[in-house]
Amino acid sequence: MPEGDAELADLYRDVLLDYYRSRAHKGRLDPHDVRGHGVSPICGDEVEITAERSGDRLKTIRYDGHGCVISQASTAMMAEAVEGKTVREALKLIEGFADFMVRRGPPEAMPAELEETKALEGVRRFPARVKCAMLSWNVLRLGLEQGAAEYQELGDREGT
Repeated sequence: MPEGDAELADLYRDVLLDYYRSRAHKGRLDPHDVRGHGVSPICGDEVEITAERSGDRLKTIRYDGHGCVISQASTAMMAEAVEGKTVREALKLIEGFADFMVRRGPPEAMPAELEETKALEGVRRFPARVKCAMLSWNVLRLGLEQGAAEYQELGDREGT
């Protein structure tokens, strides 16, 4: 492996470990406006996402759970990237991350807010590990979609 590649691999490993150890968005919000929960049956990774909305904006986001370095680092990256964004912006970031991880899009095509997630590029070579990286992003998407359906249903009942 060329020296530059080894240095980049070390840097990415350090970035992942920093996010894995991060406590910045750990915990649960109660009350919360958005909640999602998911478990990977393949490896046992588990994550719960809770978020507080202010209008259409994800004011605060927290996660709880357990899993491998990849799933937990990816979850911390996701929380950092989407906190403060509108639901529409968050969904675009989720799609951008899926383009990168699942559809193997080029890192240069990712939104600037996802710069740190490039550290997960090596994971794309291992399909089972891609599931680890995608778990929290899929859980958040489901939580947002479920929340949107509930808000729509509430509006329909109230005649709005």
